[in-house]
Amino acid sequence: MKFYSGPPSDHFDGEHFFNPSHGRPLGAGSLFQWLTHRQPGPWRKWIDAAPGPIPPDRVTGGAIRATFIGHSTVLLQMDGINILCDPIWSKRASPVSFAGPKRHRAPGIPFDHLPKIDLVLQSHDHYDHFDVPTLRRLASQWKPNFAVPLGVARRLLDKKIAVDSQIAELDWWQPAKFSESIRITAVPAYHFSGRGLRDRNKTLWCGYAIESPSGTILFAGDTAYGEHFSEMRVRFPKIRLALIPIGAYRPEWFMGPVHISPGDAVRAHKELGAATSIAIHFGTFSLADDGEHEPVAELQRALDQEKERLRFWTLDAGEARDIP
Repeated sequence: MKFYSGPPSDHFDGEHFFNPSHGRPLGAGSLFQWLTHRQPGPWRKWIDAAPGPIPPDRVTGGAIRATFIGHSTVLLQMDGINILCDPIWSKRASPVSFAGPKRHRAPGIPFDHLPKIDLVLQSHDHYDHFDVPTLRRLASQWKPNFAVPLGVARRLLDKKIAVDSQIAELDWWQPAKFSESIRITAVPAYHFSGRGLRDRNKTLWCGYAIESPSGTILFAGDTAYGEHFSEMRVRFPKIRLALIPIGAYRPEWFMGPVHISPGDAVRAHKELGAATSIAIHFGTFSLADDGEHEPVAELQRALDQEKERLRFWTLDAGEARDIP
């Protein structure tokens, strides 16, 4: 099945997408080596926690409010617009309901407590980021617009989640105007894609820069560390908020080509020049060998080694912050 037809580029060979100057993710032999020598850190079977406060209907007046819902799902509110990043409310990140990575905690905000969602940002098509049951529920309730990387529009259309007029399908560095005041630009990420055995890297992966009168927000998506963070700073020199992943990074010899470590997340924060960063991609699904608390503890160790105090927050699921 072909998801995207377009000319070759520095990250597309005509059939498959790839990470330029970063190498390709390790292959089946390395996967087998990891799976047969795993040393997973501890996770509680279930994290019993109360949900966070109900978000406001809208946020205006130059304010930006971010609510960490869990994993990479974040509700962003500013300029009267509500944006949801990589939404997943399902119990498993899997094509089936009876197997695959299972939640260790509920979403920090119940779905019924969400305000009206205007725009959904999808970084790529992996099950822990592109959750069809959640997307169908969002579509049924509010019919939001979608920003997706190349090839992913086909998935929304085939599942009857959205129609063409609701979807902006973007290549790296390609912008789309969402409203008179808000522009979305897809930015590079170093990762991979696919949902089955025959569609590996046939769709693109990305992050997003959101430009609005209230400032610029960078949602890094799912990514390894690389020079793309410095490139983003050149194009977006005043980032008010960055959402940077920190989890699913061990063992680093295997996960490093596709997932950033907490220490490198601090480097990315500095290279972006972000005034504030919030950690994502941790604490919900056990996807690698890092334990439940390891990404946050490692992030704090990296921050403690810095000579200057950096504003890089880790929020509990359901916690909201007003961004300075």
